[in-house]
Amino acid sequence: MRKTGFVCHESYFWHDTGNGALFLPPGGWIESDIHSENPATKRRFKNLLERSGLASSLTHLEPRLATREQVQLYHAPEYVDKVKKLSDTTGGDAGELALVGSGSYEIALLSTGGALTAVDAVMTGQVDNVYALTRPPGHHAEKELGMGFCLFNNVAIAATYARKMYNLKRILVLDWDVHHGNGTESAFYDDSGVLFISLHQEMNFPPERGFAEHVGEGGGEGFNVNIPLPAGTGNAGYMYAFETVVKPIVDQFQPELILLSAGQDPNMFDPLARMMVTAEGFRAFTSFMLKLADKHCEGRLIACHEGGYSAPYVPFCSLAIVEEMSGIRTEVEDPFIAAMYKIPTNELYDIQKQYVDQVKEIQSKYWNMAYQASL
Repeated sequence: MRKTGFVCHESYFWHDTGNGALFLPPGGWIESDIHSENPATKRRFKNLLERSGLASSLTHLEPRLATREQVQLYHAPEYVDKVKKLSDTTGGDAGELALVGSGSYEIALLSTGGALTAVDAVMTGQVDNVYALTRPPGHHAEKELGMGFCLFNNVAIAATYARKMYNLKRILVLDWDVHHGNGTESAFYDDSGVLFISLHQEMNFPPERGFAEHVGEGGGEGFNVNIPLPAGTGNAGYMYAFETVVKPIVDQFQPELILLSAGQDPNMFDPLARMMVTAEGFRAFTSFMLKLADKHCEGRLIACHEGGYSAPYVPFCSLAIVEEMSGIRTEVEDPFIAAMYKIPTNELYDIQKQYVDQVKEIQSKYWNMAYQASL
Protein backbone atom coordinates (compact mmCIF):
# COMPACT_ATOMS: atom_id res chain seq x y z
CA MET A 1 0.00 0.00 0.00
CA ARG A 2 1.25 3.49 -0.87
CA LYS A 3 0.60 6.81 0.79
CA THR A 4 -1.36 8.71 -1.83
CA GLY A 5 -2.19 12.40 -1.63
CA PHE A 6 -5.34 13.92 -3.07
CA VAL A 7 -5.67 17.57 -4.08
CA CYS A 8 -9.09 19.11 -4.61
CA HIS A 9 -10.99 22.26 -3.70
CA GLU A 10 -14.62 23.27 -3.95
CA SER A 11 -13.61 26.33 -5.97
CA TYR A 12 -12.50 24.08 -8.84
CA PHE A 13 -16.15 23.22 -9.47
CA TRP A 14 -17.10 26.90 -9.62
CA HIS A 15 -15.07 27.74 -12.73
CA ASP A 16 -17.96 28.77 -14.99
CA THR A 17 -17.74 27.93 -18.68
CA GLY A 18 -21.40 28.76 -19.25
CA ASN A 19 -23.84 27.01 -21.57
CA GLY A 20 -23.51 25.95 -25.16
CA ALA A 21 -23.52 22.87 -27.36
CA LEU A 22 -20.39 20.78 -26.79
CA PHE A 23 -17.88 23.64 -27.07
CA LEU A 24 -19.99 26.12 -29.07
CA PRO A 25 -21.46 29.24 -27.44
CA PRO A 26 -25.25 29.66 -27.19
CA GLY A 27 -27.11 30.56 -30.35
CA GLY A 28 -27.18 29.20 -33.84
CA TRP A 29 -29.27 26.22 -34.81
CA ILE A 30 -29.10 24.08 -31.68
CA GLU A 31 -30.66 24.64 -28.28
CA SER A 32 -28.05 25.30 -25.62
CA ASP A 33 -26.88 22.46 -23.43
CA ILE A 34 -24.17 22.55 -20.79
CA HIS A 35 -20.62 23.24 -21.98
CA SER A 36 -18.44 20.14 -22.39
CA GLU A 37 -15.88 21.35 -19.84
CA ASN A 38 -18.30 21.55 -16.93
CA PRO A 39 -17.84 20.41 -13.31
CA ALA A 40 -19.90 17.21 -13.60
CA THR A 41 -17.15 14.69 -14.44
CA LYS A 42 -14.85 16.00 -11.69
CA ARG A 43 -17.51 16.33 -9.01
CA ARG A 44 -18.89 12.87 -9.73
CA PHE A 45 -15.37 11.45 -9.48
CA LYS A 46 -14.90 13.12 -6.09
CA ASN A 47 -18.31 11.81 -5.00
CA LEU A 48 -17.34 8.29 -6.10
CA LEU A 49 -14.11 8.49 -4.11
CA GLU A 50 -16.16 9.35 -1.04
CA ARG A 51 -18.98 6.87 -1.62
CA SER A 52 -16.52 4.03 -2.24
CA GLY A 53 -14.71 4.82 1.01
CA LEU A 54 -11.37 5.35 -0.73
CA ALA A 55 -11.32 9.07 0.07
CA SER A 56 -10.84 8.36 3.79
CA SER A 57 -7.62 6.43 3.04
CA LEU A 58 -6.04 9.28 1.08
CA THR A 59 -3.94 12.13 2.45
CA HIS A 60 -5.89 15.28 1.68
CA LEU A 61 -3.68 18.14 0.57
CA GLU A 62 -5.04 21.69 0.67
CA PRO A 63 -4.08 23.53 -2.51
CA ARG A 64 -2.64 27.02 -2.29
CA LEU A 65 -2.91 29.92 -4.69
CA ALA A 66 -0.02 29.99 -7.12
CA THR A 67 1.70 33.35 -7.16
CA ARG A 68 1.83 35.45 -10.27
CA GLU A 69 5.60 34.87 -10.35
CA GLN A 70 5.02 31.10 -10.37
CA VAL A 71 2.47 31.30 -13.20
CA GLN A 72 4.97 33.39 -15.15
CA LEU A 73 7.49 30.57 -14.94
CA TYR A 74 5.80 29.73 -18.24
CA HIS A 75 3.18 32.29 -19.18
CA ALA A 76 3.82 35.79 -20.54
CA PRO A 77 2.83 38.66 -18.20
CA GLU A 78 0.54 40.09 -20.88
CA TYR A 79 -1.39 36.83 -21.08
CA VAL A 80 -1.77 36.63 -17.29
CA ASP A 81 -3.10 40.21 -17.38
CA LYS A 82 -5.61 39.22 -20.05
CA VAL A 83 -7.00 36.32 -18.00
CA LYS A 84 -7.31 38.54 -14.92
CA LYS A 85 -9.03 41.33 -16.85
CA LEU A 86 -11.58 38.93 -18.34
CA SER A 87 -12.14 37.36 -14.93
CA ASP A 88 -12.66 40.74 -13.26
CA THR A 89 -15.19 41.89 -15.86
CA THR A 90 -17.71 39.90 -17.87
CA GLY A 91 -15.51 36.98 -18.87
CA GLY A 92 -14.71 35.83 -22.39
CA ASP A 93 -12.27 33.77 -24.42
CA ALA A 94 -8.59 33.92 -23.45
CA GLY A 95 -7.52 32.51 -26.81
CA GLU A 96 -9.05 29.58 -28.63
CA LEU A 97 -11.92 27.87 -26.77
CA ALA A 98 -10.44 28.96 -23.42
CA LEU A 99 -13.42 30.38 -21.61
CA VAL A 100 -12.92 32.65 -18.59
CA GLY A 101 -15.84 33.24 -16.26
CA SER A 102 -16.25 35.62 -13.37
CA GLY A 103 -13.62 34.70 -10.77
CA SER A 104 -11.88 32.19 -13.06
CA TYR A 105 -8.49 33.90 -12.60
CA GLU A 106 -8.33 33.10 -8.90
CA ILE A 107 -9.64 29.57 -9.49
CA ALA A 108 -6.98 29.02 -12.17
CA LEU A 109 -4.32 30.22 -9.71
CA LEU A 110 -5.65 27.67 -7.22
CA SER A 111 -5.61 24.96 -9.89
CA THR A 112 -1.96 25.66 -10.69
CA GLY A 113 -1.27 25.92 -6.97
CA GLY A 114 -2.75 22.45 -6.54
CA ALA A 115 -0.11 21.07 -8.90
CA LEU A 116 2.62 22.91 -6.98
CA THR A 117 1.26 21.58 -3.69
CA ALA A 118 1.49 18.09 -5.15
CA VAL A 119 5.14 18.64 -6.14
CA ASP A 120 6.04 19.77 -2.62
CA ALA A 121 4.23 16.80 -1.06
CA VAL A 122 6.10 14.14 -3.06
CA MET A 123 9.46 15.89 -3.02
CA THR A 124 9.44 16.29 0.78
CA GLY A 125 8.25 12.72 1.34
CA GLN A 126 4.89 13.71 2.83
CA VAL A 127 3.28 11.22 0.43
CA ASP A 128 4.48 8.73 -2.18
CA ASN A 129 2.30 10.00 -5.02
CA VAL A 130 -0.54 12.45 -5.62
CA TYR A 131 -3.70 12.69 -7.67
CA ALA A 132 -4.56 16.35 -8.23
CA LEU A 133 -8.19 16.84 -9.25
CA THR A 134 -7.50 20.33 -10.57
CA ARG A 135 -9.77 22.51 -12.72
CA PRO A 136 -9.51 24.34 -15.07
CA PRO A 137 -7.19 21.97 -16.93
CA GLY A 138 -3.91 23.14 -18.43
CA HIS A 139 -2.07 21.08 -21.03
CA HIS A 140 -3.27 23.05 -24.09
CA ALA A 141 -2.37 26.46 -22.66
CA GLU A 142 0.49 28.10 -24.55
CA LYS A 143 2.80 30.80 -23.23
CA GLU A 144 0.68 33.64 -24.62
CA LEU A 145 -2.58 31.89 -25.46
CA GLY A 146 -5.28 29.94 -23.69
CA MET A 147 -6.59 27.02 -25.70
CA GLY A 148 -8.93 24.05 -25.53
CA PHE A 149 -10.57 24.85 -22.15
CA CYS A 150 -7.12 25.44 -20.57
CA LEU A 151 -6.05 28.71 -18.93
CA PHE A 152 -2.73 28.15 -17.11
CA ASN A 153 -0.56 25.15 -17.93
CA ASN A 154 -0.52 23.44 -14.54
CA VAL A 155 1.87 20.61 -15.46
CA ALA A 156 4.37 22.78 -17.35
CA ILE A 157 4.51 25.22 -14.45
CA ALA A 158 4.81 22.37 -11.94
CA ALA A 159 7.72 20.83 -13.85
CA THR A 160 9.54 24.16 -14.05
CA TYR A 161 8.85 24.80 -10.36
CA ALA A 162 10.19 21.36 -9.41
CA ARG A 163 13.43 22.00 -11.29
CA LYS A 164 13.87 25.38 -9.65
CA MET A 165 12.94 24.45 -6.08
CA TYR A 166 14.40 20.94 -5.87
CA ASN A 167 17.27 21.17 -8.35
CA LEU A 168 15.94 18.31 -10.46
CA LYS A 169 17.78 17.62 -13.71
CA ARG A 170 15.44 15.13 -15.40
CA ILE A 171 11.63 15.25 -15.30
CA LEU A 172 9.25 13.11 -17.33
CA VAL A 173 5.90 14.55 -18.37
CA LEU A 174 3.67 11.87 -19.86
CA ASP A 175 0.35 12.97 -21.31
CA TRP A 176 -2.30 10.33 -22.07
CA ASP A 177 -5.12 12.82 -22.64
CA VAL A 178 -6.75 11.99 -25.98
CA HIS A 179 -5.86 15.45 -27.28
CA HIS A 180 -2.27 16.43 -27.94
CA GLY A 181 -0.58 18.32 -25.08
CA ASN A 182 0.55 21.15 -27.33
CA GLY A 183 1.15 23.72 -24.58
CA THR A 184 3.39 21.40 -22.59
CA GLU A 185 5.24 20.42 -25.75
CA SER A 186 5.89 24.09 -26.53
CA ALA A 187 7.20 24.72 -23.02
CA PHE A 188 10.01 22.18 -23.35
CA TYR A 189 10.51 21.71 -27.09
CA ASP A 190 14.16 22.80 -26.98
CA ASP A 191 14.87 21.47 -23.48
CA SER A 192 16.61 18.15 -22.73
CA GLY A 193 15.83 18.37 -19.02
CA VAL A 194 12.15 17.53 -19.53
CA LEU A 195 11.19 14.46 -21.54
CA PHE A 196 7.70 15.01 -22.93
CA ILE A 197 5.72 12.02 -24.19
CA SER A 198 2.21 12.44 -25.56
CA LEU A 199 -0.11 9.57 -26.50
CA HIS A 200 -3.14 10.96 -28.32
CA GLN A 201 -5.69 10.40 -31.06
CA GLU A 202 -4.19 11.54 -34.34
CA MET A 203 -5.55 14.71 -35.96
CA ASN A 204 -8.03 15.42 -33.19
CA PHE A 205 -7.09 18.64 -31.37
CA PRO A 206 -5.30 20.92 -31.88
CA PRO A 207 -4.99 20.61 -35.67
CA GLU A 208 -1.51 20.25 -37.12
CA ARG A 209 0.04 19.30 -33.78
CA GLY A 210 1.34 16.07 -32.29
CA PHE A 211 2.91 14.45 -35.33
CA ALA A 212 5.46 11.70 -34.72
CA GLU A 213 8.00 13.74 -36.68
CA HIS A 214 7.82 16.55 -34.08
CA VAL A 215 10.78 15.43 -31.97
CA GLY A 216 12.02 18.69 -30.43
CA GLU A 217 14.66 21.11 -31.61
CA GLY A 218 18.07 22.39 -30.59
CA GLY A 219 19.17 20.92 -27.29
CA GLY A 220 15.77 19.29 -26.89
CA GLU A 221 15.88 17.29 -30.12
CA GLY A 222 14.84 13.73 -29.32
CA PHE A 223 13.28 14.66 -25.98
CA ASN A 224 9.84 15.24 -27.46
CA VAL A 225 8.01 12.00 -28.23
CA ASN A 226 4.63 12.09 -29.94
CA ILE A 227 2.70 8.85 -30.24
CA PRO A 228 -0.37 9.56 -32.41
CA LEU A 229 -2.81 6.66 -32.46
CA PRO A 230 -5.65 5.93 -34.88
CA ALA A 231 -9.28 6.32 -33.88
CA GLY A 232 -10.62 3.17 -32.28
CA THR A 233 -7.46 2.34 -30.33
CA GLY A 234 -8.23 0.54 -27.09
CA ASN A 235 -6.34 -0.82 -24.13
CA ALA A 236 -4.13 -3.14 -26.18
CA GLY A 237 -2.98 -0.48 -28.63
CA TYR A 238 -2.06 1.91 -25.84
CA MET A 239 -0.22 -0.79 -23.89
CA TYR A 240 1.77 -1.72 -26.99
CA ALA A 241 2.92 1.91 -27.14
CA PHE A 242 3.76 1.94 -23.43
CA GLU A 243 5.75 -1.26 -23.64
CA THR A 244 7.63 -0.70 -26.89
CA VAL A 245 8.16 3.09 -26.94
CA VAL A 246 7.62 4.59 -23.49
CA LYS A 247 9.52 2.02 -21.43
CA PRO A 248 12.82 1.87 -23.37
CA ILE A 249 12.99 5.67 -23.63
CA VAL A 250 12.13 6.31 -19.98
CA ASP A 251 14.58 3.65 -18.84
CA GLN A 252 17.35 5.50 -20.65
CA PHE A 253 16.23 8.96 -19.52
CA GLN A 254 15.96 7.92 -15.82
CA PRO A 255 13.61 10.66 -14.54
CA GLU A 256 13.80 12.03 -11.02
CA LEU A 257 10.09 12.89 -11.02
CA ILE A 258 7.13 11.80 -13.16
CA LEU A 259 4.20 14.09 -13.94
CA LEU A 260 1.13 12.70 -15.69
CA SER A 261 -1.36 14.77 -17.63
CA ALA A 262 -4.19 12.42 -16.79
CA GLY A 263 -7.03 13.13 -19.18
CA GLN A 264 -9.53 10.30 -19.17
CA ASP A 265 -11.03 11.29 -22.52
CA PRO A 266 -9.60 8.25 -24.38
CA ASN A 267 -12.48 6.41 -22.68
CA MET A 268 -14.87 4.66 -25.03
CA PHE A 269 -17.89 6.83 -24.13
CA ASP A 270 -16.26 10.23 -24.52
CA PRO A 271 -18.11 12.72 -26.76
CA LEU A 272 -14.94 14.59 -27.82
CA ALA A 273 -12.89 11.58 -28.94
CA ARG A 274 -13.11 8.25 -30.72
CA MET A 275 -10.98 5.91 -28.61
CA MET A 276 -11.87 2.66 -26.84
CA VAL A 277 -10.10 2.67 -23.46
CA THR A 278 -11.89 1.16 -20.46
CA ALA A 279 -11.52 1.82 -16.74
CA GLU A 280 -9.30 -1.26 -16.53
CA GLY A 281 -7.21 0.20 -19.30
CA PHE A 282 -6.52 3.31 -17.21
CA ARG A 283 -5.67 1.05 -14.28
CA ALA A 284 -3.11 -0.70 -16.50
CA PHE A 285 -1.61 2.63 -17.65
CA THR A 286 -1.22 3.66 -14.02
CA SER A 287 0.34 0.39 -12.95
CA PHE A 288 2.84 0.69 -15.78
CA MET A 289 3.83 4.23 -14.81
CA LEU A 290 4.07 3.37 -11.12
CA LYS A 291 6.59 0.64 -11.92
CA LEU A 292 8.70 3.15 -13.85
CA ALA A 293 8.43 5.61 -10.95
CA ASP A 294 9.53 2.92 -8.47
CA LYS A 295 12.43 2.01 -10.71
CA HIS A 296 13.76 5.49 -11.36
CA CYS A 297 12.51 8.08 -8.87
CA GLU A 298 11.54 6.40 -5.59
CA GLY A 299 7.89 6.26 -6.61
CA ARG A 300 7.52 10.02 -7.03
CA LEU A 301 4.55 10.37 -9.37
CA ILE A 302 1.91 13.09 -9.73
CA ALA A 303 -1.23 12.81 -11.83
CA CYS A 304 -2.94 16.09 -12.74
CA HIS A 305 -6.48 15.79 -14.06
CA GLU A 306 -6.92 17.16 -17.57
CA GLY A 307 -9.79 16.25 -19.94
CA GLY A 308 -12.57 13.69 -19.86
CA TYR A 309 -16.15 14.58 -20.83
CA SER A 310 -18.31 11.54 -20.19
CA ALA A 311 -19.92 12.45 -16.88
CA PRO A 312 -21.11 8.87 -16.18
CA TYR A 313 -17.87 7.08 -17.12
CA VAL A 314 -14.91 9.33 -16.28
CA PRO A 315 -15.46 8.83 -12.52
CA PHE A 316 -14.95 5.06 -12.85
CA CYS A 317 -11.84 5.52 -15.01
CA SER A 318 -10.38 8.01 -12.55
CA LEU A 319 -11.25 5.85 -9.53
CA ALA A 320 -9.32 2.96 -11.07
CA ILE A 321 -6.28 5.24 -11.36
CA VAL A 322 -6.40 6.29 -7.71
CA GLU A 323 -7.04 2.71 -6.56
CA GLU A 324 -3.88 1.67 -8.39
CA MET A 325 -1.87 4.62 -7.06
CA SER A 326 -2.87 3.86 -3.48
CA GLY A 327 -2.83 0.06 -3.72
CA ILE A 328 -6.37 -0.05 -2.28
CA ARG A 329 -9.15 -1.80 -4.17
CA THR A 330 -12.72 -0.83 -3.33
CA GLU A 331 -15.90 -2.77 -3.94
CA VAL A 332 -16.73 -0.61 -6.96
CA GLU A 333 -16.96 -2.44 -10.26
CA ASP A 334 -17.25 -0.90 -13.71
CA PRO A 335 -21.03 -0.85 -14.29
CA PHE A 336 -20.58 -0.21 -18.01
CA ILE A 337 -18.42 -3.24 -18.74
CA ALA A 338 -21.41 -5.29 -19.93
CA ALA A 339 -21.97 -2.76 -22.70
CA MET A 340 -18.47 -3.56 -23.99
CA TYR A 341 -19.21 -7.24 -24.46
CA LYS A 342 -17.35 -8.49 -27.56
CA ILE A 343 -15.99 -5.00 -28.27
CA PRO A 344 -12.28 -5.68 -28.95
CA THR A 345 -10.76 -3.13 -26.58
CA ASN A 346 -8.02 -5.60 -25.64
CA GLU A 347 -7.08 -6.61 -29.18
CA LEU A 348 -4.09 -5.08 -30.95
CA TYR A 349 -4.85 -4.33 -34.60
CA ASP A 350 -2.22 -4.13 -37.33
CA ILE A 351 -2.97 -0.46 -38.05
CA GLN A 352 -2.39 0.43 -34.39
CA LYS A 353 0.86 -1.50 -34.34
CA GLN A 354 1.97 0.28 -37.54
CA TYR A 355 1.41 3.70 -35.99
CA VAL A 356 3.48 2.81 -32.93
CA ASP A 357 6.21 1.14 -34.97
CA GLN A 358 6.52 4.33 -37.01
CA VAL A 359 7.26 6.23 -33.79
CA LYS A 360 9.82 3.59 -32.83
CA GLU A 361 11.58 4.05 -36.15
CA ILE A 362 11.67 7.84 -35.79
CA GLN A 363 12.81 7.75 -32.18
CA SER A 364 15.51 5.13 -32.87
CA LYS A 365 17.64 7.99 -34.14
CA TYR A 366 17.79 9.30 -30.57
CA TRP A 367 17.14 6.29 -28.34
CA ASN A 368 17.98 2.60 -28.37
CA MET A 369 14.49 1.23 -28.87
CA ALA A 370 15.64 -2.28 -27.97
CA TYR A 371 16.96 -1.08 -24.62
CA GLN A 372 16.02 -3.28 -21.69
CA ALA A 373 17.24 -2.33 -18.22
CA SER A 374 17.05 -4.57 -15.17
CA LEU A 375 14.91 -7.26 -16.74
